[in-house]
Amino acid sequence: MTHTATGPLDGVRVIDLSTVVMGPYAAQILGDLGADVIKIESPADTVRVGKFRTTPGMTALNLNVNRNKRSVALNLKDEEEREQALKLIDTADVLITNMRPGALSRLGMNYADLAARNPGLVYAHAQGFRGDSDRAGHAAYDETVQASSGLVDVANRALGKPVYLPTIIGDKVSSLTIAYTVLAALVHRDRTGEGQRVEIPMTDTLIAFNLVEHLAGHVFEPAEGPTGFGPSMNPGHQAVHTKDGMACVIPYNPQNFRDFFHAAGRPELAEDPRVNGDAIDGADHEALAAMIAECAPALTTAEWTEVCAKHSIPMAPVLELDHAQDDEYVRDGHLLDLVEHPSEGSIRTIGIPVKFSATPGSVRRLAPLPGQDTEEVLRELATTR
Repeated sequence: MTHTATGPLDGVRVIDLSTVVMGPYAAQILGDLGADVIKIESPADTVRVGKFRTTPGMTALNLNVNRNKRSVALNLKDEEEREQALKLIDTADVLITNMRPGALSRLGMNYADLAARNPGLVYAHAQGFRGDSDRAGHAAYDETVQASSGLVDVANRALGKPVYLPTIIGDKVSSLTIAYTVLAALVHRDRTGEGQRVEIPMTDTLIAFNLVEHLAGHVFEPAEGPTGFGPSMNPGHQAVHTKDGMACVIPYNPQNFRDFFHAAGRPELAEDPRVNGDAIDGADHEALAAMIAECAPALTTAEWTEVCAKHSIPMAPVLELDHAQDDEYVRDGHLLDLVEHPSEGSIRTIGIPVKFSATPGSVRRLAPLPGQDTEEVLRELATTR
């Protein structure tokens, strides 16, 4: 790994004073885009809990969300070390934190404290609930956010069970929101010289995310129909089994359906009046989904890939995570590369999904050991005073 900064955020310094996934993932994204990210942490940082191979704390999750960072171990309850942290924040463009407001105030690290020292600071504070609400300060986890955002209701209505999505969507969508709001605040600061506090409540972020399509008929007052986006709420809205695997096959218009049924060797279904009008009626989605599932085993996944490409039918093979590193698309896009970590040996690092023609991002540093860079960073701090 090279330590030479590249990317559109070269020259921007970010202090990552956050734990678990939401803040660290946002800071990692900014680091991928060239920012100098310094993580202030304790070895007891929650994100470092989990299974490891060689070194305690060097978990799979840590290796994913803490790359392109330098780690500085400082005990913020110790007066001298807290002062070092404050001086480090004085040099920063951005601070990302998900500490509770009360704890930040006790440490002298609320926005007013830090803006008095560093007026240009972009202070990104992420928390479970909005700071001016009666839930401010309540503990929040991804599952509670899925519940409070309506995602569990969507799952219950579609699947008949109030399940959580099997991914930490609240954390990750909030991470992306932190990243883009920080960038917007940096643009404002570059124009005016003015820093600001940006609050990113997970619940508000997920409510807004969920309601883009699921507010549906309740966009209107009085309502013009129920909430819930019809195609997504259809119980048959799922991938199908092919002759040798699984695939997403989504015929979009009547011609798509007719071509699909002919390819499956079911020409009689292509004569169905439901696929011979000007458009597909939403009321027919469930029945048509069942017909797709019935026909899909007629061909292999590779055969469906060829057929659907020929007829412009939306389709994709299901990527099986156990074999992701062998997938041609993943491999060719360098979305999973095998690298040598200084302490953990051979690991896979996730690629940067966006491509810049002039200022490409890069993976310059693999995730550091806790406190690995303390001496280096504090030495730099001493020379810049």
